[in-house]
Amino acid sequence: MHTSAFDEILHRVAQVLAGGEEGDADAWTALDEDIRRALRYGGLPPAPTWFPDGTGRPGVERLAVALCGPDGRTREAALAYAGDTPALLPLVVIRCADWAGPVRERARALLRAELSGPDSRPSETLGALAPVVLRVAGRRHGDAARELLVQVLREGPEAGVTVLRASRDRRVRRLAHRIAVDRGLLSPAQLAATAVADPDVVVQDLCADAVLAAVGADDGTAGGAPLTRLLGARQGRIRAAGVTGLRKAGRAEEAEPFLYDRSALVRACARWVLRQTGTEPLPLYRAACAAGDGMPDHAPTGLAECGDRATDAPVLWEFTGDERPRVRAAAVAGLRVLDAVRPGRLAPLLDDSSPRVVRETRKALRPWADHFPVAGLPRPAAAVAPSPRVEGDATTPPPEAGGAPRSGTAAPEAPRARGRMRRMLGFRGVFHRPR
Repeated sequence: MHTSAFDEILHRVAQVLAGGEEGDADAWTALDEDIRRALRYGGLPPAPTWFPDGTGRPGVERLAVALCGPDGRTREAALAYAGDTPALLPLVVIRCADWAGPVRERARALLRAELSGPDSRPSETLGALAPVVLRVAGRRHGDAARELLVQVLREGPEAGVTVLRASRDRRVRRLAHRIAVDRGLLSPAQLAATAVADPDVVVQDLCADAVLAAVGADDGTAGGAPLTRLLGARQGRIRAAGVTGLRKAGRAEEAEPFLYDRSALVRACARWVLRQTGTEPLPLYRAACAAGDGMPDHAPTGLAECGDRATDAPVLWEFTGDERPRVRAAAVAGLRVLDAVRPGRLAPLLDDSSPRVVRETRKALRPWADHFPVAGLPRPAAAVAPSPRVEGDATTPPPEAGGAPRSGTAAPEAPRARGRMRRMLGFRGVFHRPR
């Protein structure tokens, strides 16, 4: 079989094999579908006519084509050769979710032997197979391979979990970290470092929750440096987790500086921690706002979140003229939280020199968008005036949003329905004239 189409298939297989050391799951599943489509609809001879070809062990490329062919008997026969070809194990994983029962059973037995057999090397093969396993887990028969993978990770050597924690596949890394936490393979310091530095928010929250669960344990290590590392995280969610853990660690007094954090979630957690120990945060906010130049930048917003409109709104209005842009922006945000915005008084801040203040002002004035020019405050989509109803021809283009035509152009006058109706009745009168 030396057709050019078949040579293209073999070339595609070689390309996937060359870059498949860490198992690009999408590349393997796409290869499986493309080969089957080419053999079924591409005019190529069916696989049984050339596999096996009687010359001994088939080549890797031809074996890959046979593993993906449309004939189930050929796929099952190809699995007998796949066990000695580690490069094609991702295709064996795909066959574990095959629609043909005999193919599924043989592929699952082969995968089980590769991952948990006496001669298995799971830490060397998991990096290539795990992404494909989780990719096909959503198929009708894909649960068996995933259950086998989870069993190997839970009961196998720690090295396998360590390899998958560094995988480039997001689903694999999440599963590996979850199993590592369940098995207790990571110390509180490692969990805190991962929560702070990992780019995946799911892994961040998983490790941060594990640090909080370790707070107050027998060794007490999570209540020290790991918790402090969470408090210094760049992400607000992780800092909030660290603030929540202060109460369990017996360090609730350290939550007071986080009353003025830039994150609303962190500020709320700090207020909760202080209230659990009998400290009311509102007097602390009012004292901080009266500290003059020593006031934290976000204290006005925190004051508004637990303050009173009648008592605290005048204080926030004073801060709208502060020389610090962060304080002015926090004051505007606080006025919006207290529902104490006065559009006419706040509108001059639309021309503030700080983009931060302008953003907060636009957000606060959004409910009054109809009262300001379009150039000063964008009209929200829900507040755009509907186009006027055209009483004449439906093909007449309506004016632009806002009811005014573009400058320099004249809006065409819609024909009057009454005149058109008269013309219609007059035309009908020609045929229904009394005789």
